[in-house]
Amino acid sequence: MTQDTHTHRTDLLIVGAGPVGLFAAYYAGFRGLDVAVVDSLPELGGQITAMYPEKAILDVAGFPSVKGRDLVTGLVEQADTAKPTYLLGRAAVSLDHREEDAVVGLDDGTSVVARTVLVTAGIGRFSPRPLPAAEGWEGRGVEFFVPSFEPYVGKDVVIVGGGDSAFDWALHLHPVARSVTLVHRRDAFRAHQRTVDQVRALGVEIVTRAEVTALHGNGLLEEVEITVDEQAQRRPAQAVVAALGFIADLGPLTEWGLELDKRHLVVDSAMRTNLPRVFGAGDITEYPGKVRLIAVGFGEAATAVNNAAVVIDPAAHVFPGHSSEGH
Repeated sequence: MTQDTHTHRTDLLIVGAGPVGLFAAYYAGFRGLDVAVVDSLPELGGQITAMYPEKAILDVAGFPSVKGRDLVTGLVEQADTAKPTYLLGRAAVSLDHREEDAVVGLDDGTSVVARTVLVTAGIGRFSPRPLPAAEGWEGRGVEFFVPSFEPYVGKDVVIVGGGDSAFDWALHLHPVARSVTLVHRRDAFRAHQRTVDQVRALGVEIVTRAEVTALHGNGLLEEVEITVDEQAQRRPAQAVVAALGFIADLGPLTEWGLELDKRHLVVDSAMRTNLPRVFGAGDITEYPGKVRLIAVGFGEAATAVNNAAVVIDPAAHVFPGHSSEGH
């Protein structure tokens, strides 16, 4: 369900349409609340849809392994039971906190009057860290994310980076690419050791103390120049994946009067922020002992929605019973 009117009213406005926001939308419907979801991205699923749709996710309860896109598909289907209003491709830019509700202004001029607000914005807006040698090559052989493996079939692929994303993509591209080479400027890696060991066991070439310093080709990428210990070498490459992480920006959220700990939103055990009627859940939140996992975010979403329901109706109970009891 979409909504394009200039002013929209709802019980709960969720800022962020990633996995945690989608689960919160479902749970709001379970609590009988009207719910709207706003996200600056044009599609549902947040970072997973934008960056990791083919990645195997291993730490969601009940799924030994689930592709990112399949997890999002299930969450959207689950959220649809709440008949949410989706306001996609629009950023939440302002918050006017009032006694009985809050007015959130969107960058297209839409105003959302919400009795409660739940911020599930993850890391906020994100943009990839640039690879200096790749300037001007984006879309001509250089990508920062891997939304599909198909374009890499039969190609020589160079992956730049030493974190989880770099090794995950090496793991997934190895079966389809002609060759995969991982280039990292240090001997140590930020990725989980288990994934590093898996990539090594596949025979993926890992070049350390190295940088990609130049790209060559006539229109499309044909070769990369890798400098190792100040010695340059060229090798065939039709694709480069620059997995150097991303720059996160909370943007206008920093001006809403919310208490922040660096880039994170400070909440209590009920997921309440310092502003009445405003809650948080997922990676954006901070509290003692915080663990940033999707599984944790799901629990935080349920906690936030249940406590928001009491703000909306003080006669309601924080715990409404189990969903299975309604069948």
